[in-house]
Amino acid sequence: MARHWRLLNAVRRLLVRSSCTSSAADLDAIKHNVAATTIYNPMVVEEGEDHRRSSDAAKYGSGAVAVYEQVSDREQSAATTIQAYFRGHLARRAFRALKSLVRLQAMVRGASVRRQARVAVHCMQALVRLQVRVRARQLSRSRDFDRS
Repeated sequence: MARHWRLLNAVRRLLVRSSCTSSAADLDAIKHNVAATTIYNPMVVEEGEDHRRSSDAAKYGSGAVAVYEQVSDREQSAATTIQAYFRGHLARRAFRALKSLVRLQAMVRGASVRRQARVAVHCMQALVRLQVRVRARQLSRSRDFDRS
């Protein structure tokens, strides 16, 4: 678990450090030179787009117009890395839950098998006691028969 926190902190430090130390020229270079990915965000509406918004709203019957944002490859790869680690975390947590469930099933089955074995031993002992009684009765009858 600590390894994941270290990774997330490293990614966070990298993003914070890069945003604090980069100048305006660097940011312009990143915006224009880096191949950007377009992400659809329906919550963001650009200012000064009132005429386009009203025409689009009339055209499509929507109250808000979605705007496409540009996201850099670095941010995209950081998001992908974070998502991958989070999915790994969820998978490990599900696996741990499954392991504990299997362990619980094994314990219950073991208890069931032990109970069945205890019942079987009890029945065997009852049969042995019954056999002893029957054999004792047969012997006493044979002795009584021999005496008479």
